[in-house]
Amino acid sequence: MTEPNDARVGLYIDFDNIVISRYQQLHGRNAFQRDGIRDFDRSSRDADPEISTKLTAATVDFNAIIDFAASFGTLVVNRAYADWSVPVNASYQRQLMSRAVDLTQLFTTTTRGTKNGADIRLAVDVVEDLFRLPDLTHVIIVAGDSDYIALAQKSKRLGRFVVGIGVAGSTSTSLAAACDEFEDYDSLPGVDRSTAAAAAERPSPDRKSPAPAEAPSGQASDKPRKLTTIPMFSHTEDAQLDELDPAEDIDPLTLATELLVRALQIGHAKGDADEWLNTGTIKNQMRRMDPSFNEKPLGFRSFTDFLSSHADLVELKEDGPHRLIRLRPEADTPR
Repeated sequence: MTEPNDARVGLYIDFDNIVISRYQQLHGRNAFQRDGIRDFDRSSRDADPEISTKLTAATVDFNAIIDFAASFGTLVVNRAYADWSVPVNASYQRQLMSRAVDLTQLFTTTTRGTKNGADIRLAVDVVEDLFRLPDLTHVIIVAGDSDYIALAQKSKRLGRFVVGIGVAGSTSTSLAAACDEFEDYDSLPGVDRSTAAAAAERPSPDRKSPAPAEAPSGQASDKPRKLTTIPMFSHTEDAQLDELDPAEDIDPLTLATELLVRALQIGHAKGDADEWLNTGTIKNQMRRMDPSFNEKPLGFRSFTDFLSSHADLVELKEDGPHRLIRLRPEADTPR
């Protein structure tokens, strides 16, 4: 297995697959089509506020996906496939572009949309990259569709480590088995699990069940969830695409702290929860998650000083020439 520092990662996102799967995980089978989400524009004056709230609750945190992918090595390919003229897809453009995701446009040629087109285009690109980039060590496929089984198997036969990321309830078990590693979206560090948990407690609209008894749970789960938006030091979640507001009051230290916590969460997720991690490894992970991270502009002479200022979140110890760190069990992501 290639050492982490030498690993080169290709991230391929079937955008429609993950967004539709997430919406239907929270709001029921076929809810995406039933609610007309593909053509729904929440910025419209006539937009249904109930549908808008449901769509907000089902927002996918692509920052968590990209950060997790970066934990395997340097991202050398970072693509998302979709028809970006669709309003629900266009609303993600700014978030994805701020993380240097290559937005591959799929034009709609049939009434069924671009679903099969995404499968084919993504698979063709992966196979091309496997031969064009011989140093590519990891292939990460963000989708749960069984159509990608052959792609995962071919990538493994060509000597790549294959990772899959999908949404629970919409993932083929055969695809998961075809990968070297498969992660449920809700299990990724930084993803808000409360929304999915609340949705699991109430029945889907297409299942028969006493609605009054489930009403309180449904009301609670319809509230917009708070996303962890890191790192993106020069961006804000609510700003419009290509419109940066220099007057926006964002605390860089708060964002850097969130970045540190996320990096530690990922490190602990890959091993023992109480495991001590090398501080150099954590800094490298933070830089992979956000290349703009630098502790000096934040007022710290060294990375160690930056870590020491977060004694309420982390523990530090010396082990010979090595400096180790771990997240305190009681620590939580800063708000």
